[in-house]
Amino acid sequence: MCNGLQPARVSVPKDCFQPLPRLYRHRAAGGDRQHWICRQQRVRVLARRKPIVTIRSFGIYSQWDAEAKELPQIQEFTTRVKAELDVEFGLVVNVKRAKNQTLQYWIYHPDIPDADGQPRPPFDGEVFVRTNDWDFFLGDTIWEPIHDKLGDWRLVVELEGRVVAEKVFQLFV
Repeated sequence: MCNGLQPARVSVPKDCFQPLPRLYRHRAAGGDRQHWICRQQRVRVLARRKPIVTIRSFGIYSQWDAEAKELPQIQEFTTRVKAELDVEFGLVVNVKRAKNQTLQYWIYHPDIPDADGQPRPPFDGEVFVRTNDWDFFLGDTIWEPIHDKLGDWRLVVELEGRVVAEKVFQLFV
């Protein structure tokens, strides 16, 4: 039973859509696109393109203002960071083909205690992908006291429920 709607917007039985013949698909498809045709309505539908996520840089960065549009500048590419006050470390991720989607991120830190002495949960959040070619900075700064920040910091970025970027930084004295 076909209602002629695109499968990306509503759920439609799979038997309603079939791939176009191989010869036509080869000429009509561009890159990772694939054309489909509905048996009853003869409507062509484009398959959704997958997002591309790459780590542009990682390491130590200049100080970053979260309110500013500009991302911090890379100072040194490294995963080993000397623990000094106000050192900014992290990674810049480039996201393509994911406009209007949401990125989730986590910063797993050594057990940093809160005011009550209990370990804090990982820092986490979500950001909205604004354009089809978008850069995102995920990182942290070292603050007082330094001794409880030492160890491995794992930065994780997820898109559509799968990990697309991950880096582990080691903070040492």
